[in-house]
Amino acid sequence: MRGSIAAPTEKAHRPRSTLKRFLQYLEPYRKEIPIALGLVSIGAATQAIGPFLIGWSIDHLIIQGNLSGLLQMLGVLALIYLLGVQAIRGQILRVGWIMQRLLAQLRQDIFVKIQSLPLSFFDQSEAGDLMSRLLNDVSTVNQAFGQTIAQMLGNLFSIVGIVIAMLFINLQLGLLSNLVVPLMIFTTGLFARWARKRFRVTRQTIGDLSTKLEEDIGSVREAQAFNRVSLNIEEFEHLNAANRDANIQAVAITAAFLPSIDFLNTLATAGVLAYGGYLAVTGAATVGVVTAFLLYVQQFFRPIQILSQFYTQAQSAFAGLERIFLLLDEPSQLQDAIDAIEMPPMRGEVTFESVTFGYTANQRVLNSVSLHAKPGQMIALVGPTGAGKSTIINLILRFYDVTGGAVKIDGIDIRKVTQASLRRQIGIVLQDTVLFSGSVAENIAFGNPQATHVEIEAAAQVANVHEFITTLPQGYATLLGERGATLSQGQRQLISIARAVLINPRILILDEATSSIDTRTEALVQSAIARLLKGRTSFVIAHRLSTVTQADQVLVIQQGAIVEHGTHAELIAQQGVYANLYALQLGQRSDAAAITS
Repeated sequence: MRGSIAAPTEKAHRPRSTLKRFLQYLEPYRKEIPIALGLVSIGAATQAIGPFLIGWSIDHLIIQGNLSGLLQMLGVLALIYLLGVQAIRGQILRVGWIMQRLLAQLRQDIFVKIQSLPLSFFDQSEAGDLMSRLLNDVSTVNQAFGQTIAQMLGNLFSIVGIVIAMLFINLQLGLLSNLVVPLMIFTTGLFARWARKRFRVTRQTIGDLSTKLEEDIGSVREAQAFNRVSLNIEEFEHLNAANRDANIQAVAITAAFLPSIDFLNTLATAGVLAYGGYLAVTGAATVGVVTAFLLYVQQFFRPIQILSQFYTQAQSAFAGLERIFLLLDEPSQLQDAIDAIEMPPMRGEVTFESVTFGYTANQRVLNSVSLHAKPGQMIALVGPTGAGKSTIINLILRFYDVTGGAVKIDGIDIRKVTQASLRRQIGIVLQDTVLFSGSVAENIAFGNPQATHVEIEAAAQVANVHEFITTLPQGYATLLGERGATLSQGQRQLISIARAVLINPRILILDEATSSIDTRTEALVQSAIARLLKGRTSFVIAHRLSTVTQADQVLVIQQGAIVEHGTHAELIAQQGVYANLYALQLGQRSDAAAITS
């Protein structure tokens, strides 16, 4: 199993820098934020003034028997709380509007980043882990911030308003009530550090679990064919248990945290009741003041409890954000040069000049490879698995940059042109055809979405697949299943050829496009390929040598070097590696060692 992106436990952002990075996404909404904060302030003010008016009413209306004044005050309180309800509703709508757009932009940034990363990144990363970052981690951020941030802002402003009101009404009781705040801050910080570590593990384990799901769901057929179902279940059970244990440990911290906050709340309430009662008995404070303070203490600690609970929940969101930002910070190693130009219309001349390449610093795959393909020539690449054939193809497409030497097309170093303009003129037909869940027409037009129906149909006719498409229930509008699962391998291959025909490439790359299909379909594919090759420079990775006997050049690749080159007839005459391999495939030799002789 390939490794995922550097695990957050190994390369974690600091919480403050993570939050700062996240808040940068608020920049486009700087005009909306003051409105939201204004609504938050109104909501907080209405909550802060309520206990003060209740306490004042006890001292000046209830005790003095002023019934009419009390009824008036009840009306005032009703209006104030109604205003508060509307303000809270407005702040939730406004903040929710901002946060959902912010999170949508975050998802968009992740997807754009994934699409723009070089293939070398995906060589070391799991698709399931990337999907987990895009879906699970963003969902965790949404749960923590997108759905509750408005309430959290309201609670925070309420605390500020309540503290001001308490200190204004009675300084001594106000200071006493706030004695537990430093303890609460310390306790929250302590539990938050513990929770953050645990939630990082939960985000990593859910990524591993997603990777396992993605792999095993996509290979159910192979698992059943090789009797691996029970082993897959066992491996999933192990990963599932790891995720379960990580979540249990995180929940255990939260479970210990909330009672601690409740205890501090009770302690503060007892302190206010005891000292406030003493002040009331001695005449230093009125009953209304003490009542107001008891109401303030309850109002004060309720948002603190909610904020504290949110704070621990936010640790999971921060762990998710760390993983997201690690991905967004992943360097795009393969970029267009600052002065890159558009690739002119190609003639199709391809040159490798002493090219060396390695996927890692310690893994050299090509060793000083030189080749020259003239426009319109068919170049066959043959050799054992791992020899470097696919690497040569990847370098022509500039999926990777060479370590040494240069790859040139029409005399232009491909590093000096934009990748888009380069690949726009190169067509690919791979052995493992990839189709998508859209319509047949959309799959054919994958490389040219602006193509008309007439152009799509013409490409299908060249690829010998038009007749088959017309037999489908909705013809070209027929929706294909995931990866074209409802089609045969040959049918998928013909659609792939039509896709290449439609973009009219000057250079064509084929990876044994006729393997794994029946004889009748192979004849259709070969005929379509013959039409596609006409007038184009082509590179064909050949596993069956009988398919490349007409190649203009056959390059025999072994251990990252071209050990033989020439036409089929010339290489047969040399009686070297190619001749031995060709004879072995024809069954004229049984010596398997001939492959490397």
